[in-house]
Amino acid sequence: MGISEQSAEIIRRTIQESIQVKEAIVRNMIPEIAQAAAWIVASYGNGGKLVLFGNGGSAGDAQHIAAELVGRFERERRALPAIALTTNSSTLTAIGNDYGYDKIFSRQVEAWVQPADVVIGISTSGNSPNVLEGIAAAKLKGAKTIGLTGEKGGKLASQTDLCLKVSSSNTARIQESHIMIGHLLCLLLEQQIS
Repeated sequence: MGISEQSAEIIRRTIQESIQVKEAIVRNMIPEIAQAAAWIVASYGNGGKLVLFGNGGSAGDAQHIAAELVGRFERERRALPAIALTTNSSTLTAIGNDYGYDKIFSRQVEAWVQPADVVIGISTSGNSPNVLEGIAAAKLKGAKTIGLTGEKGGKLASQTDLCLKVSSSNTARIQESHIMIGHLLCLLLEQQIS
């Protein structure tokens, strides 16, 4: 099977960019990732749950992380309460229709989030209005809030208790790193919770 040198170069360059972003995470974000995991462990110990949301690929990441915790990641253990607020199409469309798209997460947060919970808002720009409103609603409920963003953090950086800012402005590289961070959280949780 032949491959053009141009295609090979695109593949090499893209993988190298991804590696560089992940190396920056190793250099700069280990304490923040560990802190996020510690908050989630404490939440579970206090009867809380993890609530996640985002748009598009970030919605997919929220659902992926929740599935790993409710099911399992790498080992057998009890099911952990985690919910992605992007999975109920009836709820999303009803809220969007009646209150506007910016309210699709905040309205659900109002219904489901309690003070013992941890809420993760995922937005590569950090400026998605519905994610910002969801985080604001979570803070009103007294929950710990975590943002997953790109390098600038956007408005989410100042509105969350902890913001994990991936050192890139490329959406694909940010999303690749977000799911890696999600997997790291799952791994840390499984090591600390029986």
